[in-house]
Amino acid sequence: MLTACLLTTVFLAPPLPPGDHRRTLFVENRQRNYLVHIPKVSDPSSPLPVILALHGAGVNAEATISMTGLSKKSDAAGLIVVYPNGTGIGPFLNWNAGGVLGKLGEAQPDDVLFLGKVLDDLAERATIDPKRVYATGLSNGGMMCYRLAAEMSDRIAAIAAVAGPQAKDFPLPARAVSVMHFHGTNDTVVPPGGPNAGTPPFLTFKSVEATLQIWTAHNGCPNEPTVIDLPDLVEDGTTVQQRTFAPGREGAEVIYYRIQNGSHSWPGQKSILAILGPITYDINANDLMWDFFQRHPLP
Repeated sequence: MLTACLLTTVFLAPPLPPGDHRRTLFVENRQRNYLVHIPKVSDPSSPLPVILALHGAGVNAEATISMTGLSKKSDAAGLIVVYPNGTGIGPFLNWNAGGVLGKLGEAQPDDVLFLGKVLDDLAERATIDPKRVYATGLSNGGMMCYRLAAEMSDRIAAIAAVAGPQAKDFPLPARAVSVMHFHGTNDTVVPPGGPNAGTPPFLTFKSVEATLQIWTAHNGCPNEPTVIDLPDLVEDGTTVQQRTFAPGREGAEVIYYRIQNGSHSWPGQKSILAILGPITYDINANDLMWDFFQRHPLP
């Protein structure tokens, strides 16, 4: 027994220290990787919440760090942020969120499986709270969040999607899953009304309204939201309306931040996406989603 204990001690992987790290996995005979930011905390043995931050199509984990600013939120709030990489060519990666049609879609990997393996690997190198694991993402990454809410609700407590509605219908989970969604009315990359003439013919996704209807109905939320026009704090050409569908069963919420004149961008964060149109600075997506996530751990 003593020998077994000693061997266990010798072969335990050391915890990841505060800072940025890259991890490599093999899933479905494919090499995959993710980046992770570990905050400096006073008690490293205390379980920490985790946010999966999923990149949009055509970019990668590295770009998502600057596009979202979530590593700063990690340090301020004491939470782990994971930036997984999808698959593709070179740095131009995407997620199998279910919106690619035909043979192109059939050839995509099982990213639900991969992200589960990411959480398994992280749990071996950091002390995480399994009841406080959340997902957020931009565009195709936001679409992937909805797939996780449907297919991995046993591990993902709640989601916050930015400019990425649900791609297609999925079998919904037994439990209610709280959802937050941000979308600009002038988003030309992922139009809030669904695919239009500018959308590639091999892609499909639902409108924002259809996405919200799926989750308000599933969560048992009221059909009509409580609507608040938020203060116009910054002269950036945008205004924001908050629509809250609550309460639902098990205390679930569906909250929609409708950004008038907003573009395909991360609210409150300066980035290269400004070339696509106005970014709102009237709200900060990171602050809002973290407050939201804290209200919705796994039951």
